[in-house]
Amino acid sequence: MAHGAESTRIRQDGTADGAGPSAPHPPLLDYHPAAQDRDGFVRDLFNQTAASYDRINRAFSLGSGAWYRRRALQRAGLRPGAKLLDVAVGTGLVAREAVRITGRPGDVIGLDLSEGMLAEARRSLAIPLIQARAEALPLGDASLDFVSMGYALRHVADLAIAFAEYHRVLRPGGNLLLLEIGRPDSRLAYAAVRSYLGRVVPALSRLAGAGTRAETLMRYYWDTIDACVPPAVIQRSLAQAGFVQVACETQLGIFRAYSARRPPG
Repeated sequence: MAHGAESTRIRQDGTADGAGPSAPHPPLLDYHPAAQDRDGFVRDLFNQTAASYDRINRAFSLGSGAWYRRRALQRAGLRPGAKLLDVAVGTGLVAREAVRITGRPGDVIGLDLSEGMLAEARRSLAIPLIQARAEALPLGDASLDFVSMGYALRHVADLAIAFAEYHRVLRPGGNLLLLEIGRPDSRLAYAAVRSYLGRVVPALSRLAGAGTRAETLMRYYWDTIDACVPPAVIQRSLAQAGFVQVACETQLGIFRAYSARRPPG
């Protein structure tokens, strides 16, 4: 299958061909017939793979794990007693580390579009869970100290709307952390990562007993990574949403931690 990401080109303004002005990547029409079908496709895909997600994610994470998520949260300013929202909570991988830092499960809220993922998170985490979209957070203005999102930025429909929502629900001085996997800059590294994440991991996911839907999920993961707008576009969108101290820390060429803060006062 020739996935849509392979023909994506980045324009001079940093956006991708076929993408709206605030889309993280263009529509990948090999997976869903129209851009407006993306939410339904993503929700169904995660519902169908929720039970096996943690197992297949170990291969995709390239050795990063709980230690990396916990360290990233701490470096971004999460402290004991803070109230946090984890957007796209999934099975709870980021939220679990947040609870260890804050010390109180009731202060960590998980939100996800997929009811299947929420059910899996509920098995191991005694935290409040909400089914909703990143672009329409059902929370009050200035009600949180911290917002996190782990490896799901590529699945939102509109960066500007999502970032405006994150800014709205954060208290003045509140912190934001977005963990992502991005395309390596080096051609050699890109070829290696593309081979591993785009071919090996999907095949391993299927062979591990997670089935063809897990294989599709991992192929889709890579294609969204491959087609995603550059870090500069994401950072600019955060600044335009009103965030300050916007930064992107990259490790091993592919792991990116975007951090930002709502201005105090």
